[in-house]
Amino acid sequence: MTYKEYKDAIEKLKRWAYAYYVLDDPEVSDEVYDKLYKEVEEFEKKNPTKIDKTSPTQRVGATPSKEFKKINHLTLMWSMEDVFNSQELKEWLERIYKNSNQKEIEFYIEPKFDGASLNLIYENGRLKSAATRGDGKVGEDVTLNAKTIPSIPLEIDHKGLIEIRGEVVIPFEEFEKLNQERLKEGKPPFANPRNAAAGSLRQLDPLVTAKRKLHFYPWGVGYNELNYPTLSSLMEFVYSLGFLPPFKRGVVKSFEEIEKFYQEFKEERDKIKVMLDGMVIKVNDIQLGEDLGYTIKYPRSMVAYKFPPVEKITKVVDVIPQVGRSGVITPVALLKPVEIGGVVVERASLHNYAEIKKKGLKIGDSVIVVRSGDVIPEVTKVLTSHRSGKEKKITPPKVCPVCKKELLQEKILIKCQNLSCPARVVNSIVYFGSKECLNIQGLGEATVELLYKHNLVKDVLDLFSLKKEDLIKLPSFKEKKAQNLIDAIKGVKGSECWRFVNALGIEHIGEGASKKLCGLFGLDWYKVSKEELEKIEGIGEKMANSITEFVKVNKAKIEKLLEYIHPTPPTKKVKSSHLTGKKIVLTGKMSLPREKIKERLESLGAKVVNSVSKGVDLLFYGENPGSKLKKAKELGIKILPQEELLKELK
Repeated sequence: MTYKEYKDAIEKLKRWAYAYYVLDDPEVSDEVYDKLYKEVEEFEKKNPTKIDKTSPTQRVGATPSKEFKKINHLTLMWSMEDVFNSQELKEWLERIYKNSNQKEIEFYIEPKFDGASLNLIYENGRLKSAATRGDGKVGEDVTLNAKTIPSIPLEIDHKGLIEIRGEVVIPFEEFEKLNQERLKEGKPPFANPRNAAAGSLRQLDPLVTAKRKLHFYPWGVGYNELNYPTLSSLMEFVYSLGFLPPFKRGVVKSFEEIEKFYQEFKEERDKIKVMLDGMVIKVNDIQLGEDLGYTIKYPRSMVAYKFPPVEKITKVVDVIPQVGRSGVITPVALLKPVEIGGVVVERASLHNYAEIKKKGLKIGDSVIVVRSGDVIPEVTKVLTSHRSGKEKKITPPKVCPVCKKELLQEKILIKCQNLSCPARVVNSIVYFGSKECLNIQGLGEATVELLYKHNLVKDVLDLFSLKKEDLIKLPSFKEKKAQNLIDAIKGVKGSECWRFVNALGIEHIGEGASKKLCGLFGLDWYKVSKEELEKIEGIGEKMANSITEFVKVNKAKIEKLLEYIHPTPPTKKVKSSHLTGKKIVLTGKMSLPREKIKERLESLGAKVVNSVSKGVDLLFYGENPGSKLKKAKELGIKILPQEELLKELK
């Protein structure tokens, strides 16, 4: 085989693989494919310096990783709001029409595959990296594993930098085979296809992933320099690059058309070879979607219309109170085990004791339990007609089940206010030092439990009075380990304000809300009234209540922690400038990281958008600007080179 014949053979194998895996319409038999594949392998063995990186043989063969590295996504991978019925869908549509001031809007419909989200980055036409969703900003590097999935092209006909996002799924047939194999090997079976897909994608050995026969379905695009006006046209472009299109998709304009699509999806879900848990509805106009904006967690322009949850009948064996990280007491139903959607359910949420009273639930009752996707199983209905008369009444606890201290009754919530309660202390300290909070190395669950067991910590404040000589006396602690922990605790001084707020473990307050609080109020966030908090977009009454209740109980502790940690308030402040209120588009390669440019422009009051439209005021361009520059010229938008941009930023 000559080098030219080798290159031709690679192109043939790519075409045949595309026909087989994407079009589901094989052009040749397996025998013919395998024969040519072996010829290519032979050529590569004899000519290792001439191996084409996009050759099908290069999908598998890398040595197993020792750990997964982290990869930053170029743009944020958002979560998505869910709706579960037609009324919730109507309410979402009403918000869209109201916020857009438009009466007619197109919506792009596609299936919601239930698998593991994956972010692919292509540069100069080659697959550069693949990462799991992670926290939306940073994911795990699973590039070698992604390359083993035949429906992920190693090369695409697009030279620009682009993020293509989608879902990795495993067919039901492969899922069953995989679980049978695991049982034979004495391993626990995967609970459902989603877990199997996620587990397969996160194998340290790519050879294991390759055996799982995974599929990748794109559902969106992150960073890109494209200029498509609609999501439907953008996704058609993505499919044209060699990606697997969904079995059904379309554009609609009304509630009735959306409902029709939804009913069709529900009817077809059992015929599809992979798991679906609903359909996704997105505003088709890309610019309008950007204009609608975002909440802390998700874009306002899209929603997942979930399928009806799976439900089963079982019995309530007992109800136990569970103490959460913030001290909230939640009643949990212990159930007679029942399989729901491939998962054995033994516990279900009852939310609060007021809900138990409302439902009239008793121990021994037959109940309907619902499980939908990742939602915790829930008791939705009590079947009173099944009663025998031996059922027992459920009474709310008056003392904490863990520390035995009296509980505070507060409307529908019951809380343990004892800050030294073991149920709260260990969990709250572990969370306090976790990566997404203050990132105290060496302060894992086992260490915290050990510290608590030996009376070295009774609450978070005790961390800052730990001494090396006390730590050395503990099992498994030597001088170096003890010193490392002391240094790690000291190292939190000067941590970012939002990390401190997040570390407190306030109910409903995560990273996004913590950043918003610190951005608006700095270190005085805990002095803000409930009324002021409620006015903040994305906070609302529930979160405001949570913050004020936490501060009321823990104000002295917060102020003491502030003395120990001295958090750094955010320096980002919006200044009034001639760019305030201006919509700006960036295109081409810039001499500074785009995220930094965006942050700086926003600090000057500007809004950076991705698409060129009539509403854009200014476009800055760098090297190889592409089609956005052309469109800006056509629309008469003011255009400036990046040199002018750098002057503005100074």
